[in-house]
Amino acid sequence: MLTVEQALQQILERARPLTTERVDLRAALGRVLAEPIVSRRVIPPWPNSSMDGYAIRAADTTVAPVTLPVIGRIPAGAIPDQALRPGEAIRIFTGAPMPEGADAVIPQEDVEASGDRIRIGKAVTRGAYVRPRGEDVDIGDRLLEPGRSIGAAEIGLLATLGHSPVLAHRRPRVAILSTGNEIADLGVEPGPGQIPNTNTYSLMAQVIEAGAEPVNLGVAEDRLEVIEARLRWAETADVVVSSAGVSVGELDLVRDALTRTGFDLHLWKVNMRPGKPITFGSHGGRLVFGLPGNPVSAMVTFELFVRPALLRMAGLAQLFRPRVTARALDPISNPGHRRGYLRVTLSREGNEYAARLTGDQGSAILRSMVLADGLAVLPGDSMVAKGESVEVMVLRAFD
Repeated sequence: MLTVEQALQQILERARPLTTERVDLRAALGRVLAEPIVSRRVIPPWPNSSMDGYAIRAADTTVAPVTLPVIGRIPAGAIPDQALRPGEAIRIFTGAPMPEGADAVIPQEDVEASGDRIRIGKAVTRGAYVRPRGEDVDIGDRLLEPGRSIGAAEIGLLATLGHSPVLAHRRPRVAILSTGNEIADLGVEPGPGQIPNTNTYSLMAQVIEAGAEPVNLGVAEDRLEVIEARLRWAETADVVVSSAGVSVGELDLVRDALTRTGFDLHLWKVNMRPGKPITFGSHGGRLVFGLPGNPVSAMVTFELFVRPALLRMAGLAQLFRPRVTARALDPISNPGHRRGYLRVTLSREGNEYAARLTGDQGSAILRSMVLADGLAVLPGDSMVAKGESVEVMVLRAFD
C-alpha cells in the first residue's frame, strides 16, 4: 500500500492545467485566472468626495466657528465649473470630483445650513472625507496573479478596470459513474436487497464545489461489458470518477473495465481509513479515479485525491484545504495500522480550536460527514487523549 503522500504525488504529477479561453466577465465567477492583471486606469481618476456635504478649504476653518457662503453645487457625475476661492464653500455629493482650490469636505450633518450659507462649528482637517486620485489603483499596478480563483471582489475589480473578457482556464468536465447491482437510483424506491444511490449525487456536489462540471453516467450493474460501455460514454470528459467495484471481490470489475477502455492504472491501495481500496489511472491527459463504494469512504477519498487534481487542472495555485491544530474535547482513537481521517466538529475556544468526533466513524454512516467540520488526521494505532492536540483538515467554515 502507498502512503497518502505517495499516492497524491503520483496523481498530481499527471494532473495538468487545462487549456485557457477568453471568458466574458459575466461568466467568469469561479473560474481560475490565467493571466496577470495590470491596471490601465487610475482609480479614482480624480480626487472626489466620500460624503454628501460641502467642499471647503481647511484653512478657512482654523478660527471656527465660521460662516461661509455656498457658491454652487457639484452632483456625482458632473465636472466642477468653478474654482473654490478662500472663504467659500460648494455643495458636493458622494463621488463628485473636488473643485479646484478645495482640500477638504465637511459632512452635511456637521454644519448648520441656512439659505446659501453654512456655519461650521469646529476646525476641519485638510484631506478630510476626500478620496485622493489613485487611492485604489494606479496605472501599472499588478493587481491579480494567475492561479487565483475569480470571486465577487475580483469580478468587481476587473469591471472597474474594463478588463473583459478575461483569460481563464477551462473548467474540468468530470464524469461520475456508480456501480453495483444493489443500487437504486434517485426516484426509484429501493427494492429488497437494494440501497439508495448516494454516491452519484454527493460526488457530483463535490465536483461542483471544486469548481468543475459534473456529468452523470448513471448506475451500471456489475457486468464488465455494461461498465465498459458506460466508461466509453465519458470519452469527452477530462476526468472519470467511479464508485464501488475497485476491491478484489468477484464482482469488483471496475479495474478490468478501465484497462479495457485504454487506461493505464498506477495505484489501487492507499494506507488510510476510510478508503483503502482506490484506483487511479490515466489515458493521455485524461484521469480516472475508482473510489470505494461506502459513501463516507468515497467522499473522503475525493477530498484527499480527486479535489486537488481538479483544482490543479482548473489552474488554481492553492490546491489543499487549510489545516489547524485543535484541542481534543474527548479522546480520539484510531485503531488499526492505517492512518485515520476521522470526522470531527470544530469550535473556537478563545484563541484555540477544539475538536470532537461526530459520533460513530463507520464508513457507511453518511451523517458523520453531514456533521463534520473537518477530518482529524491520526497515525495508525494511535490515540489523542482529552486535552491533547490533533491536526485537523478543515472542510468548511464553522462557528
